[in-house]
Amino acid sequence: MYDYKFSDVNLTTWALFRLTCSAMQKVAERKLAKLGLTPEQVDVLWICRDYPDTLIPAEIARLISREEQTVTGLLNRMEREGLLKRVPKRKGKPFTEVKITDKGTEAAGAGVEVAMSLITEIMSILSAPEHEELQRLLQVLQRKTAELLQVELVLKDYSLEETITAPR
Repeated sequence: MYDYKFSDVNLTTWALFRLTCSAMQKVAERKLAKLGLTPEQVDVLWICRDYPDTLIPAEIARLISREEQTVTGLLNRMEREGLLKRVPKRKGKPFTEVKITDKGTEAAGAGVEVAMSLITEIMSILSAPEHEELQRLLQVLQRKTAELLQVELVLKDYSLEETITAPR
């Protein structure tokens, strides 16, 4: 890994944050690949196993911060592998439900065990006060990005063409 230092403190922090996240993702990918799983699959299996309510694809997308079409592709692959099944809409149920299979529950157990071991290994180098400070700082960044995402969603819903062609 490189020690990035840029003249702009924002860029240095951004690069360090992105590279650290990328490296942690890569480690998780390598560890979980030994089980034939991806981090995204483990996220979905973990949610399907432990979520207290009925799950639908849109809720899974929200929980893992992915676009719905990305989750649909992931669910298609996981269903083909027998890790989960989708139960079509039924009377009184307006949405397709996602259910974990026995094979998926077994894979979730192994995947979550590997993920938790990795999380503990990486995060245990921080002291309790460092965890609190990091969480506080990440929450600040999370609020700002949520604000920017909301602005983006509002702009997507707003038709620029209507504004341009509207009579003056």
